[in-house]
Amino acid sequence: MNSPARWPDNAEQLFTPEQVTQAWDVLAENIEQTLQQRAETKPVVALAVMNGGLFPLAELTRRLSRPLEIDYVHATRYRNETSGGDIQWLRWPARSFSEHCVLLIDDIFDEGYTLAAVAERVREQTEDVISIVLARKQHQRGLTRDWIDFYGLEVPDRFVFGCGMDYQGYWRQLDSIWALAKEHE
Repeated sequence: MNSPARWPDNAEQLFTPEQVTQAWDVLAENIEQTLQQRAETKPVVALAVMNGGLFPLAELTRRLSRPLEIDYVHATRYRNETSGGDIQWLRWPARSFSEHCVLLIDDIFDEGYTLAAVAERVREQTEDVISIVLARKQHQRGLTRDWIDFYGLEVPDRFVFGCGMDYQGYWRQLDSIWALAKEHE
């Protein structure tokens, strides 16, 4: 196996930087319209699900024209691996979300367990939650996909990385989305 810092053999680019930028722009426009309808008088908190949600949080919030508070939760199933396990809670905000509209932001909806667990905890304080991911993986495993409010791109059922998604802890910073060749997954 290659060193994880080394570029994976036979990686294939699925979405160019220009395609990803267009997805960010459309997502931000849709979120802005929804916030105009739902959160006129409430403060808005952009809540990243770390580590993957850091990149999408930065890309989306800089495109929104309203004042935002920013916070994060660190919940993980992958721990730099290519398959998930039990959810591990590494950080939960000390704040209350009871008077806020929460933009719950993550990199990918794969099976949905991590994002659903975070959303459930946030909804204990407020029902005003808008769930957002850059990528939604095309498969039928895990939770239903109909509860995600916004997603930017659909990715095939392959191991993907870039734009917040990692390959063994690396390559989150890429401005394009890549997939491992099937034989390397």
